[in-house]
Amino acid sequence: MPPPTRTPQSTGPALELLVHGVGGATPQEMLDDPRTVRVTGDATAAIYRCSGDIDAEQHPERYRDRPIPEAYCWSNLTSGNGSRALWLLLLPFMVINLAHWMRPAATGRPRTIRLYGAFVRLVALSLTVLLTAAACEVALDLTAWQCAGVPVCSDQRSWLGFLSSAQGGWWSQPGRRIALAALVPTALVGLLWYLSNRTWSAYESQRPLTGTVPDDGEPGTTPESGAAPAAVPLRPALGRPGFWFGRRLVARLRAAHTAAGFLTVTASVAGAAARHDRSAEGPVPAVYGRLIEALLVLGMLVVLWVVCRRGRSERRLDNRLDRAVITYLPGAALILLVLASVHASWSRPGWVSAGTLPGDVVFRVVTLAQGALVVALAVVAWSLYRRSPEPRTVMHGLGGPAVAMLACALGGVMTGGVAQRVADWLDGPGSPGMGRSAVIEGPPVLLSWQASVIPVLLVLLLVPGIALGVRTYLTARRLEPVVDAEYEESRPDPARTKQIARTRATAALTDSAPGMLGLVSGATLLLGAAAVGGAWASGQVPGLAMDGSSPFVESVAEAAQSTGSWMIGFGFLVFVACGRRAYRDAAARRTIGILWDVGTFWPRAAHPFAPPCYAERAVPDLASRMSGWTARTRGRLVISGHSQGSVLAASAVWQLPAETRRRVALLTYGSPIERLYGRWFPAYFGPAQLHGLHRSVHCWRNLWRATDPIGGQVRLGMDSGPEVDRGPLKDPLVYGRTLEHPLPEPVLGHSDYQADPVFAQERAALLERLLPVLPHQADETRRELKGVPEGPPDTAG
Repeated sequence: MPPPTRTPQSTGPALELLVHGVGGATPQEMLDDPRTVRVTGDATAAIYRCSGDIDAEQHPERYRDRPIPEAYCWSNLTSGNGSRALWLLLLPFMVINLAHWMRPAATGRPRTIRLYGAFVRLVALSLTVLLTAAACEVALDLTAWQCAGVPVCSDQRSWLGFLSSAQGGWWSQPGRRIALAALVPTALVGLLWYLSNRTWSAYESQRPLTGTVPDDGEPGTTPESGAAPAAVPLRPALGRPGFWFGRRLVARLRAAHTAAGFLTVTASVAGAAARHDRSAEGPVPAVYGRLIEALLVLGMLVVLWVVCRRGRSERRLDNRLDRAVITYLPGAALILLVLASVHASWSRPGWVSAGTLPGDVVFRVVTLAQGALVVALAVVAWSLYRRSPEPRTVMHGLGGPAVAMLACALGGVMTGGVAQRVADWLDGPGSPGMGRSAVIEGPPVLLSWQASVIPVLLVLLLVPGIALGVRTYLTARRLEPVVDAEYEESRPDPARTKQIARTRATAALTDSAPGMLGLVSGATLLLGAAAVGGAWASGQVPGLAMDGSSPFVESVAEAAQSTGSWMIGFGFLVFVACGRRAYRDAAARRTIGILWDVGTFWPRAAHPFAPPCYAERAVPDLASRMSGWTARTRGRLVISGHSQGSVLAASAVWQLPAETRRRVALLTYGSPIERLYGRWFPAYFGPAQLHGLHRSVHCWRNLWRATDPIGGQVRLGMDSGPEVDRGPLKDPLVYGRTLEHPLPEPVLGHSDYQADPVFAQERAALLERLLPVLPHQADETRRELKGVPEGPPDTAG
């Protein structure tokens, strides 16, 4: 970061730096002026001013009563061009990346923390293998092995004519068919590598500005001077120099995951040929297949070592790259895939494709590995939570394992949906796997079992869903007299009262999300284990496995299988339709971009194919602007963040040098910084970190409403100095029609905080508290930051 701000001699001008929230906003909307000019930045993320404020620093007399407004627009980082629609494919990868950052806050357990990160990275690796295996299932098994090997199926697909076993052509041999079909999953892995490398070049490879940014300490640490931790303002992980620079880890993981994808394709190609060579005498010696399989096992062991060996390095700006891993590992895996394809393409005249490829075993092993890793992750998370229990942490520290289970479920639904739809399309009127007029065997039976448990899961969640709805209704009824008393209406309107009370009760549902997620994850884990057990024990789809039992059980099994198959297929079609619409329609892309605004705040620490972290661009942008402007003008600055913008603002303030932070005030509104981030990511936004931010920044004010489903209180109390929270603000501002408000005022909820007069009042109060810092006060501040406090503690912020 730039060097610390010089000690100011006068207040100078005042600047308000506005940062929008999820969904984005135009500069014209943020500045309430149709004439805006870009001050710095590019088309992706930039800072704007009104055209009349370009030369504001040269005319401070114009801004005695108000600050200079600036707007930082970052929405194009997540919902810019049409290629963002491809990010829908990466949804499970984004979710597992969130699990990495949800570990409980704990100190003095570095090995356990590293073990938590290693388990998350292994789950992420299994998702890459699962996605690649699904592509192999569709292209190699269903299409090239099953359909092309059955004349009835291939004759109905003219584009499969040259692969048909009935044609007797060069491509009719099974090994050559699957070698050609391997181009599809190989291209998919290459596409994922390309997307990751392209976004890496735009985000992680951009080295942030460097300078003298001291490490002010962490929870549970003592500065070198020997001062007590309480005397040192906290600089948590988000303030470390290397936190927003994940170049090395992303490059390393990208090489490992790319190699894992190629090795998965190699296993599908080489496994079938090696199995045939071992079972029958032929022109190809079986030793070749064994050699390829041995190299395949060695390659997977190297990938596992690369994934587990190293995590993130944040304490310093790590600009190195593991060039040997990046250069040789994906290339070696691709060479092995080519060798396996050549080996499978060797002429084997007596080889006939029958049944299915051994992909069923792969899906079972991956599913079991995912369940075991999630359970192990839960044990590690619980151990960390017991070390430093925090009541506000969701699910007693098990939020990360629950989200990891959700990522595995999403991966299973996506892969199963693709396989089911392609099998139904290839088989025409038949039902793959059921044996009744079915032309092909169909996908692995495990996918049918997994689809069958989806209706069961929905039925199980119906009861808590109804209970939650009833509780919300009763809460709204209890709030009605509270609303009437708050607005002091002599003749209240029942409809208006119900509207306000219902909005407040619905907004409180956000706090029930951890319980619902825990139920979904727990039920998914148990039902997934039951699906694996049923598929392994019976070897048939549920509809056939229950033949011979009672008629009721048979009908339930067939209904669950057909309903689950329909639901998973319908979900896949909706998914494709959303991606297609987002590619063509900018408005739809911006709506879907809200998901990325929330999910891609964190750097890619677990999965390199996840959508890129926009904060690695936004946080250095904001920190550089604040440091540069205060150093150049010696003026006062209020950074004003709404919703997700408040999280970006706080993260940027943490990155500032200590003296610059003393010249900056923080105004947050509709902020999820404690309600969501503090509870779900306690190691980074927990109470200790927020208390440290309050002590280090000059002053901080947070506005919130009871009708807001996202924003909430910071809950710091008076221990860190002046109170931060202001609220709940009235929403709506007035109950009914008045002379000042002749039309009904809307219930604003999460939006339009600036329309409340309290916003202008609190901003003016923050600017008044940003008084000039005298030289001797600056010296005292520097001594205090070094751990040698003099006089009473600072309570200005």
